[in-house]
Amino acid sequence: MTTYDFDHGYNAGYNRLFGDDNLTLGLFFPIESVQQGKPTMENQVKLAQRAESFGFDALWFRDVPLWDPSFGDAGHLYDTFTYLSYIAAHTDDIALATGSVVLPLRHPLHTAKQAASVDQLSDGRLVMGVASGDRPVEFPAFDVDAASRGELFREHIDVFRQALGSEFPTIDSARSTLEGTADVVPKPTNEIPLLVTGHARQERDWIAEHGDGWLFYTQDFETQQALVDDWRQRVAKQAGPDVEKPFAMSEHIFLAEESDAEPRRIHQGVELGRNELIDRLERWHDVGVDHLTINLRYNNRPAADVLEEIGTEVLPEVSFS
Repeated sequence: MTTYDFDHGYNAGYNRLFGDDNLTLGLFFPIESVQQGKPTMENQVKLAQRAESFGFDALWFRDVPLWDPSFGDAGHLYDTFTYLSYIAAHTDDIALATGSVVLPLRHPLHTAKQAASVDQLSDGRLVMGVASGDRPVEFPAFDVDAASRGELFREHIDVFRQALGSEFPTIDSARSTLEGTADVVPKPTNEIPLLVTGHARQERDWIAEHGDGWLFYTQDFETQQALVDDWRQRVAKQAGPDVEKPFAMSEHIFLAEESDAEPRRIHQGVELGRNELIDRLERWHDVGVDHLTINLRYNNRPAADVLEEIGTEVLPEVSFS
């Protein structure tokens, strides 16, 4: 049996996002203002390519298996891995990240094959945010016990890594049994990093030990600073003092037309002018956030206009000294 001992030699996508000490930036699909639950998904390739040309480091893909109007968010409509492949074929170097694949709703061998396929087809650009799920309608629809999703999440990660980390592995778990006579192919270009989203029904020490990074939600600067500091300490304790694991976060940005508009909290984000956005990005860097992915869905202007303003007026002025 050939062993793929990646030894945390992560792929090109991970290195794009976390290869140095500066804050990197991503952009969530759909790249549009969504006034209702379902987006139009118009001009997404063109906007993704424009984001790449501005120097954004990642494009982020949702995993929303079912449209639940009461939840009010259909994501980007398309299947996560199908859309990853499509966008991979229309971009060059930008990282492709999931935010986040709901592991308990999938079979781990399917996830492993889909992820490795996208990773190979994109020349190693895949970074996976992974989650335990939070939409009540999905669990009975997929015949999954919602109460067991924390345990299923841990098992899924273990099977995923075994399936991709060696040829013809021996796996014995509740959802998968392999006895060294079958294999998942292709194997990825290198290790596919798994960023645990939120708490995923796990203790923080478990996340620090078993996750390749932590993907969290926006909070005020002081609270997030404390969380980042706690994360660094737990990683040092659980994984070793010389081990570094990134802290990433997502934030909704409503970019006001007035360039000096003061920040105002909105759901999971902030409304502000571009000058305040420059300051905000620099402050997130100072807090210690390694990657920030931006969601534009709450804007009342066309996303193309907002993206253009960020690309031409904000990104060139950001300084991470």
